Amino acid sequence: MTNSFKEKLGQGGYGSVYKGNLPNGRLVAVKILSKLSGDGEEFINEVNSISRTSHVNIVHLLGFCFHKTRRALVYEFMANGSLEKFIYEENYRKLSHCHLGWDTLYQISLGIAQGLEYLHRGCNSRILHFDIKPHNILLDENYRPKISDFGLAKICHQDESTISLFGARGTVGFIAPEVFCRNFGGISHKSDVYSFGMTVLEMVGGRKNIVEGANRTSEVYFPHWIHKRLELQEELGLQNILNEGDNEKARKMIIVSLWCIQTNPSNRPTMSEVVDKLRGGVACLQVPPKPYLSSPSR
Repeated sequence: MTNSFKEKLGQGGYGSVYKGNLPNGRLVAVKILSKLSGDGEEFINEVNSISRTSHVNIVHLLGFCFHKTRRALVYEFMANGSLEKFIYEENYRKLSHCHLGWDTLYQISLGIAQGLEYLHRGCNSRILHFDIKPHNILLDENYRPKISDFGLAKICHQDESTISLFGARGTVGFIAPEVFCRNFGGISHKSDVYSFGMTVLEMVGGRKNIVEGANRTSEVYFPHWIHKRLELQEELGLQNILNEGDNEKARKMIIVSLWCIQTNPSNRPTMSEVVDKLRGGVACLQVPPKPYLSSPSR
């Protein structure tokens, strides 16, 4: 299927992904989990979580293999790969592509939001992803986003307001503060909302949100920098804003994302509210309080 694993598509925390070809000619992505994955908890998690889903913004699991130490997941092939290679300015020259454009970025953010809304409300059980970040958002040939990598996901009842979790999980820079420090509040679907906000802010800024060693304090944490511009009603100073339509989409994404990364989970919107805000007009959106840098450093 994978032609002896010749074409590697990517590498993640739990293994490598290869391009494959089914006998009927269908292209697939085969994720081979690392042998260091212990008792296979993340494998079982991924199969159990994603097999419950059916949504245009969730990557489709076609099959899996669990034989002795070999664990593999077979997914639909996503022609454009991971979102992260398209959003950072440092990659533009290296990968010979340019800024996606604000309409595409807006549609991607809306698609991710709809996928998360489905995970939180559209299944019989609520699925909390716990690792939303650009690397785990895949793009098809039309740049439609699909949420992938459910190895850290947790399934809970729809009526559970908070859940128990042993130890922090997720990726530094995207982890909600309550996940690594319980003093900030209970862990819930609002933890995914925080990760979504941080992801969209990196899409907007074309850079990592946290830049260690930056010359000025304002450059260290992008959410502070962009929040100050909104507060002072300054130009956004972002790349490729060519007209008022671009400006409106960018502002909408920024304001909604800044609400998503509020330190107190109760101050964050639900993903249903995020979808509504992204679809609505920017004029009715209030600028939220300045967010604190509360995620552990990279």
